[in-house]
Amino acid sequence: MNIGRSSIGERIKMLRQAKSLTQEELASRAGLTKGFISQIERNLTSLSVESLIGILEALDEKPSTFFDGAFDEQIVFKLKDRVELEMEDVKAFQILVPAAQNRLMDPALLEMDAGETTPEEEPHEGEEFGLVLSGSIELMLGGKAYKLKKGECFYFKATRKHCITNRRNNKAFVLWVSSPPTF
Repeated sequence: MNIGRSSIGERIKMLRQAKSLTQEELASRAGLTKGFISQIERNLTSLSVESLIGILEALDEKPSTFFDGAFDEQIVFKLKDRVELEMEDVKAFQILVPAAQNRLMDPALLEMDAGETTPEEEPHEGEEFGLVLSGSIELMLGGKAYKLKKGECFYFKATRKHCITNRRNNKAFVLWVSSPPTF
């Protein structure tokens, strides 16, 4: 596989952002300068194998994983690709796009029976988006309740505690997206 310099820089930037690291933090961990990391990510310079290995170690990424099909972008994800997670007090929680640690968003499908509530999430970096596909839910955000029904959505910075409850007698389905990935 022929991987150009630009692909490596873009991949490093994507991995750094997925791990919520600044260029300065990555540079410090890899023993390099922030300016050098910036140049790599913008494809303004090439890097030695030694520098690349140092960056990959700082990102906790194996070289084999970095190059092994890393640039074969998967576009379509089938039902069989979904990953079922166990979440306390929730019927079903599926990660729709696997390997979220290498992505900037983490889409999930949440299925909730009547009376179910997701565990309360502590404040964290990033943003949350949800679209109620069917049923209705109540979003608790920083102690305030927001009621949503089919077709309505929420979007917020995740700087306050939050959870979702199905207070109705029918199932609710929610498409839930976190950025950066937290699931």
